[in-house]
Formats: sequence, C-alpha cells, structure tokens
Amino acid sequence: MKIFISTDKTLLDVDLIHRYVSTISYWGRGRTKEEVLGTIENSFCFGMYNEGNEQIGFARLVTDYVTFGYLMDVIVFEEYQGKGYGKDLIEFILGHDAVKKLKTIALKTKNAHGLYKKFDFIKIGDSDLWMANDKVKLQMDN
Repeated sequence: MKIFISTDKTLLDVDLIHRYVSTISYWGRGRTKEEVLGTIENSFCFGMYNEGNEQIGFARLVTDYVTFGYLMDVIVFEEYQGKGYGKDLIEFILGHDAVKKLKTIALKTKNAHGLYKKFDFIKIGDSDLWMANDKVKLQMDN
C-alpha cells in the first residue's frame, strides 16, 4: 500500500484520533475531544494516510524548534499495525527539517522500546517509560 505523511493539520481526522487516544491508548484514556483539539493546535503534527486519503497514523511533537522536542501520541490505527508503518512514521518525523536539527527528542513508551531503539533512543535513568535521542553529549566538570 502506498502511503504519504503530511504536517497539514487540516487533513487530520480529529474524531478518529480522539476515539483512539481516549478509548484505546493506555496513555490518554478519558481525554476529551476538546483536549485532543488543544493538543493538536499546540503541537507540530504528522498525519499518515493511505492512497485513498484515509488516515492510518498520527504523531505530534511538542518543541521549541531549536533544542528540544517531546514526541507524543504516536499512533498507527489498529487495522494498519504490524505492517511497518510505525517505523515509516518515526523515520519521517526524525528526518523532517524542523526535527532533525533538535538536540534532544524525548518520549515515553510502555511497549515500543524496540521500535525506538532502532532510531537511537535510549532508556533514561531507571525509568521503564522514558527514552531519549540525545545528540549532545553532556559534559560535567568534576
């Protein structure tokens, strides 16, 4: 199946995103449609679509567009999972001009550590959830 990814928020199927986040995801249960609209409005969003323009995936990044980004609500809708689209979506996001210059990208995941490790995300501290792709090696004085 041929897919395309866009940052055009007008293409997003907000009802579909809301339904997934509020009823299926483990991280956003109970989120209202107004809250979902607010997160979309205040984030850099990525929609993934099939050749019929049906949305099959979504992700958003909260960022200052200079040093830091927080990757959130990464979704491949159920009927499209297990086909490599999550990898395609992350690859597109990290390769986007506005994202690839960021020094650090952080995220939380309960069950997709293997996917993110492929993109140089590593576990942060003792957390079972937090991961980061940090391009800056912190140097501390002794």
